[in-house]
Amino acid sequence: MKTSKKKFGIVIFPGSNCDHDCFHAVESVMGQQTVPLWHKDSDLQGADCIILPGGFSYGDYLRTGAIARFSPIMKSVEKFAKAGGPVIGICNGFQILLEAGLLPGAMLRNTCLQFRCQYVNIRVENTDTPFTNCCQPGQVLRIPIAHGEGNYFVEESQYQKINRANQVIFRYCDEFGIPTPESNPNGSLGNIAGISNKAGNVVGLMPHPERASETILSSADGKIIFESIVSYLTK
Repeated sequence: MKTSKKKFGIVIFPGSNCDHDCFHAVESVMGQQTVPLWHKDSDLQGADCIILPGGFSYGDYLRTGAIARFSPIMKSVEKFAKAGGPVIGICNGFQILLEAGLLPGAMLRNTCLQFRCQYVNIRVENTDTPFTNCCQPGQVLRIPIAHGEGNYFVEESQYQKINRANQVIFRYCDEFGIPTPESNPNGSLGNIAGISNKAGNVVGLMPHPERASETILSSADGKIIFESIVSYLTK
């Protein structure tokens, strides 16, 4: 019996540069349907899942994601998320979710004060989300990063809360799955590479799974995140 394709809405802001990578990963690799969502629009066009892709929305003026959060589309994204719809923000998309208040915390400049573009290892901390349900607990994924402001920060009290609530979804680690200072490319608090909201239906991560969705790209580890989304939507 054939399963109907799921529709992924990919939001495009001025300065988005990973939207086509997401289109490719969802359409060509996963065989699902995609629809572009322009930042000035408010109609999500019946999307089953929303992706905020990476890039430099509005040129990263003021702060990363600070202007994009006011785009008309974000009101619809917020409403969709509050209704339980799955939303994933990748890199700049993660930063936008933080600025919009859909995820807790903020992004600081990398402690090295350099733009880091490299493969990293991340450990899956929570498999009970729409984005990790196909993963194994503690599974290590090799996925690239490309950012200058990926240093995740929250106050200590908030950090303890998100840890207790299992909102840390990914941590930077070595190849054996151990979070170490050396495996942390940006100084992120607690080696955090990705978090969720309390409900688990909104996730942000700095690494780019869409850039690691095929073996020709040197790693297909990111594909499991998209597989998890499709699995969740087809249950």
